[in-house]
Amino acid sequence: MFGFLNALGGNDMTAAEAVQRAAAGDIVVIDIREPLEVTASGKAKGALAIPSAALRLKANPSSPDCLPELKSGKPIAVYCASGARSGMAKRVLKRMGHEVHNIGGLGHWVKAGGALIR
Repeated sequence: MFGFLNALGGNDMTAAEAVQRAAAGDIVVIDIREPLEVTASGKAKGALAIPSAALRLKANPSSPDCLPELKSGKPIAVYCASGARSGMAKRVLKRMGHEVHNIGGLGHWVKAGGALIR
């Protein structure tokens, strides 16, 4: 059904797995949507909101502006609205040395039982 996700970097962790692993503190979740999108629909509870344009600065461990959560070495689960942009973000993050999983869109997170904050 979401074959396009594989073309954009794979969907190797389900949203349900991400919800469980995030609750256990085993992964870092990143919402790469634009700030207006996050404001309009909320974000996954505990997710870092890093728009795709800021990803190279905020997620690169060699950058002085890298967020501390992304220096932990924990796997990362990324999502956007549908899974397309998060597929591109996955490739960028992998090039930085992160273990990354594209879990699709925010709707997948919610459908899997993930909490939403506004």
